[in-house]
Amino acid sequence: MADAFPELAPPLRILMGPGPSDVHPRVLRAMSTPLVGHLDPEFLKLTDATMELLRRVFQTRNRLTLPVSGTGSAGMEAAFCNSVEPGDNVLVCVAGLFGERMCDVAARCGAKVARVDVEWGRVVEPEQVAAALKAHPAKVVAIVHAETSTGAWQPLEEIARIVHDHGALFLVDAVTSLGGVPVEVDRLGIDVCYSGTQKCLSCPPGLAPITLSDRAVEVIHRRKTKVQSWYLDMSMVERYWGQERLYHHTAPITAIYGLYEGLRLVHEEGLEARWARHQRNGDALHVGLMAMGLELGAQQGHRLPVLTSVLLPQGVDDAALRRDLLTRYNLELGGGLGQLKGKAWRIGLMGHSSSETNVLYALSAIERALREVGVVIPEGVGIQHACARLEMG
Repeated sequence: MADAFPELAPPLRILMGPGPSDVHPRVLRAMSTPLVGHLDPEFLKLTDATMELLRRVFQTRNRLTLPVSGTGSAGMEAAFCNSVEPGDNVLVCVAGLFGERMCDVAARCGAKVARVDVEWGRVVEPEQVAAALKAHPAKVVAIVHAETSTGAWQPLEEIARIVHDHGALFLVDAVTSLGGVPVEVDRLGIDVCYSGTQKCLSCPPGLAPITLSDRAVEVIHRRKTKVQSWYLDMSMVERYWGQERLYHHTAPITAIYGLYEGLRLVHEEGLEARWARHQRNGDALHVGLMAMGLELGAQQGHRLPVLTSVLLPQGVDDAALRRDLLTRYNLELGGGLGQLKGKAWRIGLMGHSSSETNVLYALSAIERALREVGVVIPEGVGIQHACARLEMG
């Protein structure tokens, strides 16, 4: 009978897809430490420290900054179901799959959803948001900072100003950006911002960091209707994480151990140094891929260093090639989503996975795999260009 259930022994993969990324060894060690109760005084000290470290990564002083017990999608749910009531007008900027998901979640909250649509891979222009708000005044304007389906990096500053000029709340998805590129919550006046732990924070999936401005908290407290989700109702969750420590749910203690250690790693490296590391490695990957004759999917000048969308040459079998990379090289890359399914790869350089070694290994494996299916690529050209870029610093 024992033989029917073999010992857990997953392969050691190099995780360079859109998430999860590789978990830092210190995080894994932290998650192997003994449990205490979720209201134990020592655990409460840890949650206080975790909230303070999250404020630093979000670049905010928001009091209500905490990890939601759930994945990044729970962060999206929490953001919308707390800030939106049935009948509210919501404007969503849609530039990829996760903008589409925002529309779905907002509609499920009873919102009247208007959209600003742009071609996948491009970014939303501020004048488009201004025109949409003039035609459809909204309580909440939502946008994805780092669109995981396309690799596009949305500039937020001018859009934030327009949103505030119209008196709306500004809601930002930072699932793929937090800890890898600047997420300037206070400077930009972002009212609701959420993320996930499994990408640039080098932790496993399972928690969704979120921060809400005082303005957003006031909106929640003035709701005419109850938040549709009891579990994600921030008016109750804030009392669990705040001074009252009023029981709400049993926090995922081990996951919070891991997040705390992951945030300590961010603090030790320093935000600016961390952003520079991601940018340097992302730039090297980009020039290496383009030197191989491959086309990047995101708009030039707005390409994420942490997540790269690369279009596949005509006739290449996406699934077969990624399966080959996984089985021969233990290298996980992500396939395209939505309208890019079968047409693009998504390559992540997030958190602990963002290293020069991974850039060069991935370029070498991709070149060899493509050459074997007949794609003409000069030998070693990707690595040569990437190395030159890395030497530039």
